[in-house]
Amino acid sequence: MDFETFFAKTPATLDEIRTRVAYALERHPLCCSVQFDIVSMPRTSKGNWTISLQSVTPDALWEVSDIVADIQEAYDLAVAA
Repeated sequence: MDFETFFAKTPATLDEIRTRVAYALERHPLCCSVQFDIVSMPRTSKGNWTISLQSVTPDALWEVSDIVADIQEAYDLAVAA
């Protein structure tokens, strides 16, 4: 089995990542009012996008961080053709 392929991140557009993050945050009762923006950044071994968060309540900070980290592990911002 090719583990590199198995653990490879799925390429996604900016809109797809934004949608996935929005749906994931909306499903959590503490995170449903969090506002965010996807920020593209230079490609590194960890990825090539991050999230800028606004209006996160202190009790939701850990949950939001976990949700975002899970999505960042799974998706890589696709390079525009």
